[in-house]
Amino acid sequence: MKHASRFAAAPAWNRRDFLRAAGLVSAGLALPSGLAACGNGSGGGQAALPLTVDPATPWWLQNGYEPVFDERTSADLRVRGRIPSSLSGLYVRNGSNPQNSDSQHWFFGDGMLHGVRFERGRAVWYGNRYVRTPLYEKGVAFNDPDLPPFGGNNQSNVSCVHHAGRLLTSGEIGFPYLIDPADLSTIGVHDFAGALKTSFTAHPKIDPASGDLHFFGYGFLPPYLTYGVADASGHVVHTQEIPVAATTMIHSFAITERDVIFWELPVVFSLAAAIAGADNPFSWTPSYGARLGVLPLGGSADDLRWVEIENCYVFHEVNAYRDGDEIVIDVCRHDRMFDDSDLSDSALRLHRWRIDTAGAQLTCRDAIVEDLELELPSHDRRFSGRPHRYGWFVTTRHHPDTVDLAGVALLDYRSGALRTWDPGPARHANEAFFVPEGPGEGEGWLLSLVYNRAEQASDLCILDALRPDKGPVAEIRLPRRVPHGFHATWIPS
Repeated sequence: MKHASRFAAAPAWNRRDFLRAAGLVSAGLALPSGLAACGNGSGGGQAALPLTVDPATPWWLQNGYEPVFDERTSADLRVRGRIPSSLSGLYVRNGSNPQNSDSQHWFFGDGMLHGVRFERGRAVWYGNRYVRTPLYEKGVAFNDPDLPPFGGNNQSNVSCVHHAGRLLTSGEIGFPYLIDPADLSTIGVHDFAGALKTSFTAHPKIDPASGDLHFFGYGFLPPYLTYGVADASGHVVHTQEIPVAATTMIHSFAITERDVIFWELPVVFSLAAAIAGADNPFSWTPSYGARLGVLPLGGSADDLRWVEIENCYVFHEVNAYRDGDEIVIDVCRHDRMFDDSDLSDSALRLHRWRIDTAGAQLTCRDAIVEDLELELPSHDRRFSGRPHRYGWFVTTRHHPDTVDLAGVALLDYRSGALRTWDPGPARHANEAFFVPEGPGEGEGWLLSLVYNRAEQASDLCILDALRPDKGPVAEIRLPRRVPHGFHATWIPS
């Protein structure tokens, strides 16, 4: 394997060893052999190459986004540094990977999973598999007239969730797919034993107290928006239509220990445009307006209350929680989306919404938390719906012709401190998924797939979640380049 000589297998360390090593660094002492090289930098001593974008090819089909087409399984993984001994489980990440390299948008490629199995601090295998959807099997695009976008007719390319002993993948719309964690193969469509009648969100939420899975789905025909709950055993126990006027792209939502919060924002679906074969049937429609809806957790739409906000677009939230009568939601807020511009053109900032629920009418305050452009957030999911101190993000570099992913950032919402890891100008991090170890919030590790443009290779990097600025404690060189993707999950052994 090219450049494999830089990597050497090493014994596992636990978190206490790593933190002790971090103390040695601050004291100016030497690190144990094999760990000192795991800091910032572009990797391999390679000079940074300029990121150029071919205008004749969509940006989501080139550079770090360029799809791969074969499926591999490899147990020959080289490690630089030492993997924490506590890591035992499966890391798996989903993403858009068009099999014919002809996707109309980054969001519309076939789903492909990339996974790494860990056993007591050893990286046992890497594998990648397409999600076998009807669109994949037929080799067609999103808007194929013979496969209307209902049920299992979706790419299942956005995210993964592990709930009730099942590994599920999901896309923007439609049903999820059941995946075998032993080899990432597709078992089939999962409709919760027939109880799922509409769509299943790309971002379901698991209540850490009850184990219930809260989800929503939007559709292109009525009902446009629905909300559901599956209990800890995976049985759907509640469904509810949420009355809205049209189909809008609602990519995620939030929960607290008492509430469900939806955001209906002015990215509106056009059925006529879809029938006409538009590359993207969603468009920025400011006249539709923007609002937040709140109803009791597991409750009835009869109790739903809305509050209008300034037009914007939000793909992802960090987390939400109750603060007395107020609901606090931390979001990655874009000023617009899907107008004549592209993803890289919107103004992106971290915002905090505070919804006051005390009065007869909801009110909302909106404040900027951080001016840096940060996206693809993660949090410690043991605190989902509860007050959180930490959020993790992917940083970006400005580029006029593409979405240029960069490093990893930790924001301390209590102090305002921001700690960042810049992997170097020729390396590009993806979502940093948090895996817990200690009992306190943020005690654990971040796992991020990092593309090395200088070497045309990818590493799974492991960082101390509370000190990502110190750089990876371990880097696992994968047997193939992994395209930039979306969201991951962790299945503990």
